Amino acid sequence: MNSLRHLAIIMDGNGRWAQKRNRPRTVGHVQGVRIAKKIIRACSDLKIPFLTLYAFSSENWGRPSAEVAILMRLLHKYLKREKENLHKLNIKVQVLGQIERLPEDIVKEIVSTMDLTKSNTGMVLNMCLSYSGRSEITEAFKKFYDLNLEKPFNRENITQEFIQTLLETHGTPDPDLMIRTSGEKRISNFLLWQLAYTEFYFTDTLWPDFNIDELVAALHDFKTRQRRFGSVESSGHSHENQLSE
Repeated sequence: MNSLRHLAIIMDGNGRWAQKRNRPRTVGHVQGVRIAKKIIRACSDLKIPFLTLYAFSSENWGRPSAEVAILMRLLHKYLKREKENLHKLNIKVQVLGQIERLPEDIVKEIVSTMDLTKSNTGMVLNMCLSYSGRSEITEAFKKFYDLNLEKPFNRENITQEFIQTLLETHGTPDPDLMIRTSGEKRISNFLLWQLAYTEFYFTDTLWPDFNIDELVAALHDFKTRQRRFGSVESSGHSHENQLSE
């Protein structure tokens, strides 16, 4: 049976959830934060080692300024209120993305939260803020360029394992399962390198309506998948005994 070490979630549909109720899009974002808190707690209780949430993409900066401002206030409020709770749950918080683009007060809360939880040994929570998969890979090229200036590399030493050390997720296993809510079926510039062999689970449920039952359903669905990683099943073996497992 498939074991799940790393779950990634694209939390999509907050604005549409609010619009369906003739409410401002920001109401959907508020509800979305409440759901995120419940799912983080549930994943911690389920002993999932790594959880990565796509909270704010670099493309989201292109939304109306008023909406972005409210999203920033929600993020600041969440970090300020929840960092102690996350610490009590023994969750280690890491933030991926172009943090320098965020407001200074949020950067301070990010640094404070990461510092407070850095020694925790429970679930690792990766929060993707102002994140772009293409930008992450671009930055990896820049890191390699700088390293190559210091000490030229032999071509043979440039391996997939080496490239992974240049990514923001270095030290984190690739996601086993990626859930996207709201009915959209794309990855939207999320973990482009890391999702190479990830199983995808798409649901029409908008993120503010997502709940623990749906999370459990996705996890059960994952356990039924045949994960061959480009290989084939061994003749006469069940799905649980795959060559790649």
